[in-house]
Amino acid sequence: MKNLPDNIKIGTCSWKYDSWKGLVYSDHVGNDYLREYAQHYKLVEVDQWFWSLFGDKVVMPKPDVIAEYVASVPKDFRFSIKVPNAITLTHYYSKRLLESNPHFLSNELMEDFLHLLSPMSKQINSLIFQFEYLNKQKMPNQMVFQEQLQEFCQKLPPKFHYCIEIRNQNYLNNRYFEFLEATKLSHVFLQGYWMPSIFQVYGHFKKYIKNHTVIRLHGPDRKGIEQQTQNKWNAIVDPKNGELHNLRNMVNDLLAREVKVTLSINNHYEGSAPMTIDRFLKLFLGNVF
Repeated sequence: MKNLPDNIKIGTCSWKYDSWKGLVYSDHVGNDYLREYAQHYKLVEVDQWFWSLFGDKVVMPKPDVIAEYVASVPKDFRFSIKVPNAITLTHYYSKRLLESNPHFLSNELMEDFLHLLSPMSKQINSLIFQFEYLNKQKMPNQMVFQEQLQEFCQKLPPKFHYCIEIRNQNYLNNRYFEFLEATKLSHVFLQGYWMPSIFQVYGHFKKYIKNHTVIRLHGPDRKGIEQQTQNKWNAIVDPKNGELHNLRNMVNDLLAREVKVTLSINNHYEGSAPMTIDRFLKLFLGNVF
């Protein structure tokens, strides 16, 4: 993507989609999706390692897969990586009585994860801690959450960019953003999943957003858009023109304030992440649709 400022990186959430042939991939891509992807974009979000907690078993990334990813991309390519949910889930996924996850905010498990990632450590853009909606049974209140997170973060190596994505809109207050600032964590602006508009959140708390932030566009209706697309992600089926205009304004404001921006776009946002990127770039670079 030419003509982009150095302090913004744009990519998609995951990349292994057959229906991107003709948009991102050639008909001869085979299994080497990432190598062709990296010819178009300089960033990708890796979410596959997030799914790590299966019953009592924790599954971590395979070293050969990490080596394969590093070998597939140029040195200036960057990975945004979702931290394993074995670390971010307070309780096991279950419809039965709540059972605590003993690995929640485990520094030992995080250390193991970072050790596995060491071959790509120089190419890590961000490490994203995605927390699910925390009801009163899972987390007594916001202050307890922040206290536990602070204790965990104090032991993290400082060389990485750590980001927090929460799904409790009532946590989005001055106390939360002051906590992030004090702990040197970045906020993830999540558009979708019953969270308030990122433009509204940014308008209220922009003074706290410094250095680097992550914007993730997911959309409000995952199941609905899957039904519309039949899981073929090669067309815009739910255009969000107004939001993309607002996004351009938000990104321009962030860049003017010298905040680095990472923008990751999901197929579920409009129906095709690569096409949404093209639509945004037309706006951002001045070719308004």
